[in-house]
Amino acid sequence: MDQALVSLLAASVALVGTHFALSHPLRAPLVSALREGGFMLVYNAVAIACMVWMYLAFKDAPSADLGGSGELGWAVATLLTLPALALFLGAMTPRNPAMPTPGAEAAARAGPAGAFLVTRHPMMWGFALWALSHIVLWWSMRTLIVAGAILVLALVGAKLQDAKKRSQMGDAWLAWEAETSFVPRLSKLGALGWKGWLAALLAWGVLMWVHLPLGGIPAGVFRWV
Repeated sequence: MDQALVSLLAASVALVGTHFALSHPLRAPLVSALREGGFMLVYNAVAIACMVWMYLAFKDAPSADLGGSGELGWAVATLLTLPALALFLGAMTPRNPAMPTPGAEAAARAGPAGAFLVTRHPMMWGFALWALSHIVLWWSMRTLIVAGAILVLALVGAKLQDAKKRSQMGDAWLAWEAETSFVPRLSKLGALGWKGWLAALLAWGVLMWVHLPLGGIPAGVFRWV
């Protein structure tokens, strides 16, 4: 395997592994030793270091070596990114009980609305759908490595988050789980509302537009326009 791909794989494993370790078994002892502010400095520094490593290795790795899945693959990828953005943006609310904020338990007891009627992990599923959109392209090994790492980070991370929140919040999180779904419910996509879908459409258009200058490849509808 190409040396840059080996480096990229190592960086991706490091990102996923350190995220899980720092978010779960190492969090409590590090917060005890460093306090919350010190822990967040360590957490962010490790994440940034891993992402910089991934970026540099990705740049050096071969850009296209699998042949791709053709126009059908591009069509599927283009469609997947729209709900990915809608779910991700829908998670950006103070009423997200998954966030480590003082009002998290109250948000869980208040019951789901918006994107949380679709899935209790809209941000994680946004990342997962983004990853899947790149996997179906079958474009390059470097893309598969990064997308695979993000997919594992999102979905395994969501499962681990459920377990951690049950321990932290008890009945409040159990009630939240009973009212929500881990797997997105397609029948509830309308709960995102017209404003949510409009924001997603705008972000979708912008990201497709900048994909060529930033990624070097025309993406989305701009492959056919």
